[in-house]
Amino acid sequence: MKVLSFLPLLLRSPGLRPAWLSSTLIRATALELLILAGHVLIYPSGLTPERRTPLPAPLPGGGAEPDAAPRADGDDDGVRAADPAAAEADPATSTAAPAKTRATAPPGSGGITRPAEATPLPATADDRPPVVLMHGFIDNRSVFVLLRRSLARHGWRHVESLNYSPLTCDIRTAAELLDRHVEEICARTGSREVDIVGHSLGGLIARYYVQRLGGDRRVRTLVTLGTPHGGTAAAPLAGAHPIVRQMRGGSDLIRELRRPAPGCRTRFVSFWSELDRVMLPVETACIDHPDLDAVNVRVTGIGHLALPVHPAVASAIRQALESDGAATRIEGAASVA
Repeated sequence: MKVLSFLPLLLRSPGLRPAWLSSTLIRATALELLILAGHVLIYPSGLTPERRTPLPAPLPGGGAEPDAAPRADGDDDGVRAADPAAAEADPATSTAAPAKTRATAPPGSGGITRPAEATPLPATADDRPPVVLMHGFIDNRSVFVLLRRSLARHGWRHVESLNYSPLTCDIRTAAELLDRHVEEICARTGSREVDIVGHSLGGLIARYYVQRLGGDRRVRTLVTLGTPHGGTAAAPLAGAHPIVRQMRGGSDLIRELRRPAPGCRTRFVSFWSELDRVMLPVETACIDHPDLDAVNVRVTGIGHLALPVHPAVASAIRQALESDGAATRIEGAASVA
């Protein structure tokens, strides 16, 4: 996998770190602190589950009320409002890992009982799948306020968030919750598939669902942001929490995700930052699996907390969700320096 560079080594070697990199690290750290302060303020707004508008009542003879499109209404939705953040920046691009060609045989269902296939609603001008947003450890849906506004402003009509409890002690249990949530969205919207964007732990939960619970039959594209795919050594004092132990390199769960996954149909796009201090080493946020159609996108100039909120990353996420076909690549890294 040819996605590694000498920069992470420089970050761990202060004596070799050039002046421009030190200034970039200082700016990234200041931005992380600013984002953390802002997130603390809006965190309470994401504690409750988002409200969802039910499907419109069918008209006599079939069909639904004109112009009635089911979507999720969250307190932080702001679907048509202008983004208060800086204008969207087009990412400076450079690619990462080659795509793999996949077979079409589905993996095992993992014992999950699924409802019958949903009947699709009448076609609309927007045929993009719903997007499901998965937050990280001890977080909630409020972390995606700016990203979901960005998606809505660029035409995504169905963007929903899943809050899982901070008391959740097992990634597998959270993945089963995600499975039920995705099935409910498909039944409610009439879509046969969804896209998922997961930050940090949320991306690992989504990957387990796709790879081990047969979620590839529902998930077209999984985008992960600073997710410890190979396990992270950060926050050793938090290791008392069972989920943190599952995110360690060499845990049973990480080893399970290294098992063969022939026929996995989901496309993976993993964003990793060279200044991410939560991913140790930073390359652990890359996907390296021979059976997965995975592209690793290097982000420069920002840290872990900025990944779900920065306009340049949001632009690259939109590009990932709009691309189609296993051979499609993201044109490089999101450069925000």
